[in-house]
Amino acid sequence: MAIKSLDIIRPIIGEELDEFEVRFRDAMKSSVPLLDKITYYLIKRRGKQLRPMLVFFSAGQNGKINDSTYRAAALIELLHNATLVHDDVVDDTYRRRGAFSINALWKNKVAVLVGDYMLSRGLLLAVHDKEFQLLELVSTAVQKMSEGELLQIEKTRKLNITESEYFEIIANKTASLVAACCASGTASTGANEETVKQMWNMGEMLGIAFQIKDDLLDYETEHDIGKPTGTDIKEKKLSLPLIFALEQSSYLEKKNIISRLKNKSGDKATAKQILEFVKEKKGLEYARNKMYEYREKSKVMLNELPDSAYKTAFGQLIEFVTERDK
Repeated sequence: MAIKSLDIIRPIIGEELDEFEVRFRDAMKSSVPLLDKITYYLIKRRGKQLRPMLVFFSAGQNGKINDSTYRAAALIELLHNATLVHDDVVDDTYRRRGAFSINALWKNKVAVLVGDYMLSRGLLLAVHDKEFQLLELVSTAVQKMSEGELLQIEKTRKLNITESEYFEIIANKTASLVAACCASGTASTGANEETVKQMWNMGEMLGIAFQIKDDLLDYETEHDIGKPTGTDIKEKKLSLPLIFALEQSSYLEKKNIISRLKNKSGDKATAKQILEFVKEKKGLEYARNKMYEYREKSKVMLNELPDSAYKTAFGQLIEFVTERDK
């Protein structure tokens, strides 16, 4: 059965998520009125809570949810939100999840400082409670995210991303944070290094499937998350559907598409032509099959774990990642 809403999964950790919201608000508090106003705005428009859910499911599956688990979830959210605020500045993005971004409302300088504040709050949260393993896991993810973003920028300039490079980029840029969620939730229970590593690997496979789904949505659906259909084309980003389509093309076809992408990416006619080109070359079908391949890899790893209510919910969450419509 397709899972298109997290509402049927959320109840198993509903109390924990409510408690987490309280603790997260406390972690964001500041004596500076402007900062408090902005962080209140951020908290109000937060999304599906997918990352805290991954932390809590991983902890519940591998041990017992405890104070360290809440700190892991808060650390993930603080560092994740810091990267989002900074990304919006870098990308000149003025809307996210249907709402105005911080830089749209308070300008770039304030947005950068808010991102820095959240980063420092996350670091202090970990250091204050001596959560050095959690700090290492999440810092590793942030390093990988930065490397993935820079590699994508480098390759976008030349428009020559291969499929293997694409997977390297998304493994770092997106999947590393999902992996850190699963690993840090597990580590918070005192699980051994081998189990933490297994959960990192499972999260990485899930994160790759998540990103491919995002790329598919950009070609398939008009969705209200601050990224309308065709945004990747306008930003000259080569994602898997287009990479595959180009690999199936003749020299002249490829040259024509790359030329239009370089010189007329903001043109509606160009976006339509490239969308049709990708469909004709079965790029969407190929990407969808790859997404399911990585989803199955994560499910195989999940199935190695003992049966529990958390495991069942985790499996449903994995289904949601690839069946969601936004």
